[in-house]
Amino acid sequence: MKQFITEVIGEEFVEEMDITPESSFTKDLEMDSIEIVSFSEKIKAHFGDQIDFTGWLSSMDLDQLINLNLGMIISYIEECQ
Repeated sequence: MKQFITEVIGEEFVEEMDITPESSFTKDLEMDSIEIVSFSEKIKAHFGDQIDFTGWLSSMDLDQLINLNLGMIISYIEECQ
């Protein structure tokens, strides 16, 4: 996951951050909607049809999306495998 985050927001930003499962995409990683879409495309490319990441995200309400953290994504991926 850290590699995907690095590819989306840049190595210089990732080096300065303490990325944990509790890291929020919008608050801690400061990703905007375009960067989150790019991140989701990287997950889809890596896991293929095994993970319906876009469908999972689209089932969330706005508050859930705003509070989305790395741990939630890791848990979802583990459930799908």
